[in-house]
Amino acid sequence: MASAVSLLLLSSPRPLHRAAPSLLRPPTRLPLLTPRPRPRLLAAPPRANNDNSDAVGAADRLVAAVAYLYPFLDGAHHGRFVVAQYPFFNAILSPLAPAARLFHSSPLTPFLLFVTLYFAVVRNQQAFSRFVRFNAMQAVALDVLLIVPDLLAQSFAPSGAGIGLDIFMSAENTVFLFLLVCLVYGSGACLLGIVPRLPIVADAAERQVM
Repeated sequence: MASAVSLLLLSSPRPLHRAAPSLLRPPTRLPLLTPRPRPRLLAAPPRANNDNSDAVGAADRLVAAVAYLYPFLDGAHHGRFVVAQYPFFNAILSPLAPAARLFHSSPLTPFLLFVTLYFAVVRNQQAFSRFVRFNAMQAVALDVLLIVPDLLAQSFAPSGAGIGLDIFMSAENTVFLFLLVCLVYGSGACLLGIVPRLPIVADAAERQVM
């Protein structure tokens, strides 16, 4: 169409007296040819991120796993009856003997570890990831929870044999086994890069590290 229009413009005009009456009229305006919109190319879907950039680092896993030693060592005295009844617990817990000696080397050590975990780790968002801070807060909350069985043990410890001693031993064994399960589960999950959620203390830790 564009070439036909250019040929009409370049051709010599005809004499007006020989032109047909229809040619004397003003030429009608040719309709504009609107270009058709080009189809949009669909963007390629984003590639999956396979670089594991969000994975928990080895250092964070180790720090988070070690944090669960604090409440266990602080409440290990509740296991005196279960260790006496089942000596194989000595073989299981023997690798923790150096850490236990260091933990009980001074009466101030538990308090200093509590302050260090809470203020230097849990509250330090610049130095530690949320993974480390959440697990450290669970360890701190679990240690705070030990105040209840400690007070009960000091207040209601039986003086002799009987049903009272049996109940007391069962309660002490339960506390110790609960701490042992929390240590194994919490530390093991952290070493695997999985976020463990301990019963009773997980929600409280979640609120503290938001």
